[in-house]
Amino acid sequence: MRMPIGQVTRGTTGTNRLRRVDRWIASHPAFRRAVDPLVVDLGYGASATTSLELHQRLARVRPDVEVVGIEIEPSRVALASLSAIPGVSFVLGGFEVPLPPSDERAGRRPAVIRALNVLRQYDESAVADAWARMVDRLAPGGVLVEGTCNEVGRVASWIDVTADGPQTFTASLRLASLESPSIVAERLPKALIHRNVEGERIHAFLGDLERHWRYNAGLAVYSPVQRWVATVSALRDEGWPILHGRSRWRLGEVTVPWAAVAPLP
Repeated sequence: MRMPIGQVTRGTTGTNRLRRVDRWIASHPAFRRAVDPLVVDLGYGASATTSLELHQRLARVRPDVEVVGIEIEPSRVALASLSAIPGVSFVLGGFEVPLPPSDERAGRRPAVIRALNVLRQYDESAVADAWARMVDRLAPGGVLVEGTCNEVGRVASWIDVTADGPQTFTASLRLASLESPSIVAERLPKALIHRNVEGERIHAFLGDLERHWRYNAGLAVYSPVQRWVATVSALRDEGWPILHGRSRWRLGEVTVPWAAVAPLP
């Protein structure tokens, strides 16, 4: 039996904590167009909650979705397995991304790997190797969604990584209670959180995001959504390569190509 690769995390979890990234995955072409919609929830934590919720949300788009929860702590796998349902199973493992034996024998590979709040405790130097191990397990055209969120899921950010490397960076915020978008700095993925300093691209991006949010404060009397849409539109007009359109922005999201925020050499 292969030894799991990685470290035991705190296991913090909670109902609806990952709803923002689940919504992202549900709309992602790598999932929607997958021949085999197999999705891995890597590092689901102390209970089966996030894996079960992931399946529930994705099944609205692809009723044939299957979710495999992977944890490095054996007692967590044993506990979560008590909650297994058709379409959701749990196995012991880490960044090597094992699948249930029957799936391994069938040569299946996940279309999506979700790894939220897993790399937060690691050194930045460990990120590239962890990404490479997980991406190596993806099906052709698959995507790794790796990032961080706060305890109640209202502040989140993630990176889409494929076989061609990191592709995009997304920040997702609950607008109804948002005072300052710069709060996402506390929940940046490990690849970026230590790069939020003067001279780095992510620092410039968050600084401009905050500046335009404050400039558009007057729109808050109409709704925080209008204020956010105006903020993101202003970023785009200023030259930032903002992706997608208002339908995504209205969800409290802003996405840019990885190159726009990638750490400097």
